[in-house]
Amino acid sequence: MSLRDFHKRFKKQLSDFFEIPSDVMLDLPKIVLVGNLQVFIENHRGIVEYSLEKVRIKVGEGEVGITGRSLTLRNIRTDEICVEGQITSLNFLKPGEVW
Repeated sequence: MSLRDFHKRFKKQLSDFFEIPSDVMLDLPKIVLVGNLQVFIENHRGIVEYSLEKVRIKVGEGEVGITGRSLTLRNIRTDEICVEGQITSLNFLKPGEVW
């Protein structure tokens, strides 16, 4: 087991013990999908790519990729972002993964 895995497991146990939400303690994104029309992402690190058909958003240890039609960015804040449009897929990508 690597030091990184140990560190993650320790944080998870600590968050369980103190009843702290995992998304806060483990630097995880919170993603809410509303039908196929909106996706809200909390705890993001910025926009990597944006077009009308594809949006990539950096999160803790990777990226979230969204594909669809007529995609627009709404409510861009330091801790939350909303993507609207006709969403066809949502993917979790590893750092540096080609999509």
